[in-house]
Amino acid sequence: MTEDDQPKAGQGPLLVLLAAILWGTTGTAQALAPLGAEPMVVGALRLAVGGAGLLAVALLRGRLGDIRAWPVGRTLLAGAFTAAYQLCFFAAVLKTGVAVGTIVAIGSAPMAAGVLGFFFLGERPGRRWMLATCLAVGGCVLLVVTGEESVSVDPLGILLAIGAGVSYSAYTLGIKGLLPGRSSDAVVAVVFCLGALLLAPFLVTGDLRWAADPRGLAVVLHLGLLATALSYVLFARGLVIVPVATAVTLSLAEPLTAGMLGILLLGEQLTFLGSVGIGLLFSGLVLLARKTPAARPEKSGIQPVP
Repeated sequence: MTEDDQPKAGQGPLLVLLAAILWGTTGTAQALAPLGAEPMVVGALRLAVGGAGLLAVALLRGRLGDIRAWPVGRTLLAGAFTAAYQLCFFAAVLKTGVAVGTIVAIGSAPMAAGVLGFFFLGERPGRRWMLATCLAVGGCVLLVVTGEESVSVDPLGILLAIGAGVSYSAYTLGIKGLLPGRSSDAVVAVVFCLGALLLAPFLVTGDLRWAADPRGLAVVLHLGLLATALSYVLFARGLVIVPVATAVTLSLAEPLTAGMLGILLLGEQLTFLGSVGIGLLFSGLVLLARKTPAARPEKSGIQPVP
């Protein structure tokens, strides 16, 4: 991580929260897209536009550095997990429905992040992370399930949703591992461009006519530039001083934002249980955002470059 990207003390959790809020706008943006916008194509366009935008900025600012010095295996894995998340999540929702698919993906991500962060970075989330995660995941369950009269449980869909949660945690871990000595702009640009390349077949075979519509173009630009490019720069910078497990739990602000936008902009109804869920989720986020300890360099491997 370069010195220019180093956030000030206490800014890490806020940066992650801001990123998650931007992610929370994706569902509303897709709901406002023209007819014919397939989820796989939307996901591929999101990575392509976001990655291209980040790559252009990184090149203009001279942030890529010596490409030959990048660890090939770790970089490819981060890109692969980025693409895998898109595929697993949308396939899980298709198989088992929005409610169950989202619950399992959201619920498995913080747990997977805690395990991966412990084994690969030596991070110890602690009791506060466990309490905050339980509150946030419980809130997500109430928020997503409320109003659903029935849910469909498909074994393959459940496995795909778990795969989405693990993939999200894994590419978060991969991004953090690539940050030492590199710009966050460059790291996210390279990782997302690789993910976009892996999803390129969906752009070749999918229907892109809806994206030529002014409203469709606005959705694509929002998803690519704001909900992807800007959000992941904020997320990567926050990761410098926030442990992986904490960052993934803080990112549960995404469904909170999505739920609030659904109520305010899409006319969705919120039941009593939904209100309780929002309260639990918000409590968990506040618990982590306040006085979150910075990740120790000797454990996380993240050291600013002088």
